[in-house]
Amino acid sequence: MAETFAQDIAQQLAASPAHATGALVVRLGAIRRNYRKLRKAAPEAEAAAVVKANAYGLGADRCAPALAKEGCRTFFVATLAEAEALRALSAYTTIYGLNGLLPRNCALYDELRVRPVLGSLEEVAEWATYCRSRGKKLPAAIHLDTGMARLGLKSHEALQLAQDRGAFASFEPSLVMTHLVCGDDAKSPMNDAQRTLFAELSALFPGVPRSLANSAGIFLGAEFHFDVTRPGISLYGGNAQFNAANPIEPAVWLFGRIAQVHWAEAGETVGYGARHTLKRRTRIATVCIGYADGFFRAFSASDAREGPPGYIGEHRLPLLGRVSMDLITFDATDVPDGLLHRGGWVEVLGSRVTVDDLAAFGGTIGYEVLTSLSHRYHRIYLDE
Repeated sequence: MAETFAQDIAQQLAASPAHATGALVVRLGAIRRNYRKLRKAAPEAEAAAVVKANAYGLGADRCAPALAKEGCRTFFVATLAEAEALRALSAYTTIYGLNGLLPRNCALYDELRVRPVLGSLEEVAEWATYCRSRGKKLPAAIHLDTGMARLGLKSHEALQLAQDRGAFASFEPSLVMTHLVCGDDAKSPMNDAQRTLFAELSALFPGVPRSLANSAGIFLGAEFHFDVTRPGISLYGGNAQFNAANPIEPAVWLFGRIAQVHWAEAGETVGYGARHTLKRRTRIATVCIGYADGFFRAFSASDAREGPPGYIGEHRLPLLGRVSMDLITFDATDVPDGLLHRGGWVEVLGSRVTVDDLAAFGGTIGYEVLTSLSHRYHRIYLDE
């Protein structure tokens, strides 16, 4: 498979527009296989999919249909605009809006057949009032706050809602959910505390399906799975748990186009701030990617630290100097002449430098790396 994939990539890059400065390769086949693996890890639960933020930057218009081919029928987005774009792809999928119900949006949710995730008694009241006015008992999720202190009903509010028969006579609670605070740390005592509280509070709504586990929660064990899981980052190849091996297949590759190849002498400095001094005569490949493309300035190399390397074939290219807005520079001295040329490609993200590797160089998380990927990239979708 690896050899076939490499050949596919080479063909796609060769066919890319001549003006493309970067190419983002999304392996829809890997995303589908990851969904299968996550569904298998929680076989008693329905596996939904989180496709908010344009499927974590990879393109919801391509990722959501690929997941639907694997049998996914429930999707979570953040905003109503994301829900509208997703609804245009399918008339039949179930869509939840995670950010809750903003004022005066009920009619739009109704029109799009999107289920708001109600996180306050005010939201519940507005949704119930709208349903009564329309004479329709519309579905919505109930969001419980079990420790995030971000969105959701507190324990006393959940009890108050459970006793409000008028509200339940007006709308259909289709899901009760909460969100793990420390699911990425399997050793955190917060996980069991949240699970216990969620089990207690969700029991106030008998017969309503329950959802606790995001990507990280799926790997915490069966007691976290409940009725619906909500994988997100793991679908797209990111590692959902810190300090643990990633059981998920990489799904994203990123290539930058070489704008120039030139020699620089030992003692010369590279990039803004003159923070990186060459220790030998160096052949430099200047590549058309920068922080405007989501390749963060925090990735920069200097005399004091390495940055993330690039690759041409099997040849490793150390990053040189600061990342600028549109350009980065690599040490290509040891790359054979036949593989290095203006207009060629350097791999900066893939299976050798993963999204989580990049995040570590920048002191951030894989989620931010993925969702920052620029629209300037020529996008290639492979569905092996």
